[in-house]
Amino acid sequence: MKKLMLCSILSILFFNTYSQDTTCTYFKGKRVLEFDFQTSEIIYELKQKTKYYDVTVKYGDVLCLDLSDDKKRFRKVVTTFFDGDTREEILDSTHKVYYSPHGTVKVSVGRPKIFKI
Repeated sequence: MKKLMLCSILSILFFNTYSQDTTCTYFKGKRVLEFDFQTSEIIYELKQKTKYYDVTVKYGDVLCLDLSDDKKRFRKVVTTFFDGDTREEILDSTHKVYYSPHGTVKVSVGRPKIFKI
């Protein structure tokens, strides 16, 4: 009976880890590309016209932000969690990759700026 319980608990844990998906968003200057992590297929491409570009993250998923500005720039990133908390960060956007923490539902990425403000 103990082995059956242990087996069922472990199988539930493994199913939860495999159900996690990764969404990738690539920023290069004003260009924004969203693509599939596994196939590297571009889903869509657009230009960032507003102050912030919002990326919605499904509960349990991870967002991969690839910030690849050619020159040394900084981007303000606002992360919103499922309980309503927000966290603001100023990230270096010169060929850096960042991953969203667990519990993220929305990430807003600002335009590239020269100074950290």
